[in-house]
Amino acid sequence: MVVLGIDAHKRNHTAVAADERGRELGTHTTGTTSSDHLRLLAWARRFGEHRLWAVEDCRQLSRRLEADLLAAGERIVRVPPKLMANCRKAARTYGKSDPIDALAVARAALREPDLPTAQLDGPSRELRLLVDYREDLVTERTRIINRMRWHLHELDPGLDPPARSLTHSRQVAVVEDRLRDSDGIVARLARRLLARCQALTDEIRELEKEITGRIETLAPNLLKIPGCGTLTAAKILGETADVTRFRSEAAFARHNGTAPLPVWSGNRARHRLSRTGNRQLNTALHRIAVTQAHYHPDARAYLQRRQNAGNTTTEAIRALKRHLSDVVYRALRRDARESHSNVITLATAA
Repeated sequence: MVVLGIDAHKRNHTAVAADERGRELGTHTTGTTSSDHLRLLAWARRFGEHRLWAVEDCRQLSRRLEADLLAAGERIVRVPPKLMANCRKAARTYGKSDPIDALAVARAALREPDLPTAQLDGPSRELRLLVDYREDLVTERTRIINRMRWHLHELDPGLDPPARSLTHSRQVAVVEDRLRDSDGIVARLARRLLARCQALTDEIRELEKEITGRIETLAPNLLKIPGCGTLTAAKILGETADVTRFRSEAAFARHNGTAPLPVWSGNRARHRLSRTGNRQLNTALHRIAVTQAHYHPDARAYLQRRQNAGNTTTEAIRALKRHLSDVVYRALRRDARESHSNVITLATAA
């Protein structure tokens, strides 16, 4: 077995072939187009047919490479950057370069047997792209509203719309009416910002409708969890990127940062808050936990039991998030199984 470690960059990729003991067999640097990837594959074939590609997990840089290799029938695993960094520090070589990093990626893949495998992009990535784009639009709208409020204050300090009201057509109409008779560059800029804000609001609502339609089809079981709305479910599904790549609930909890870290070296077992993992997933789980803490009877009873046992409110919420991580994992697994069954049923019917 030969492992080919890849250090991916925007304009080039460096590959290092390593044997089963981690010894370097060869190095090759290529471009990032599909024709470059074919030449890379031809170079790799000199090391035999039993090979495994190990790519540093930075998919914005390696997505085209992974797609081309998967289309050619190659096997790929993704190596988290922290594993690569640890291997590089433990090596006998000093410094940092693309070949050194690529060799560290290959050695990390040899050392870790259960790394996630790369797959072709599916509906979850499309959903993530939509969610990320919507969040960018919301951020842009907030920036525009903040600037517009300063213009409105300059024109008339009494013209102060309530917080979060400039996304509603009724309040927008009120502001438009107040600005209609105002002259000058400040009023003109305020009108333009208000029109831009309204256009962004319309686009955000269209995206929310599309996201809702997709998530209701892809993750009906996830939506059944109390406190998990469509946007939160879309965030979870997009950031998880295929739940089947996690071998257990514990692995998923470690990935999303809800698994507490052990920090003891003696007779008393202690754990502390983990600040590692996917923070976007962690935020989505926190949103569900806080929502359930307000109105869901089972969650409120669970929090009360934790507090009676000596936990603070913050510690109880962390424990609830860890419990919700398992609930979300099981819901995602059910959705994945049902989606797979539907695909088989449609293929059989065809």
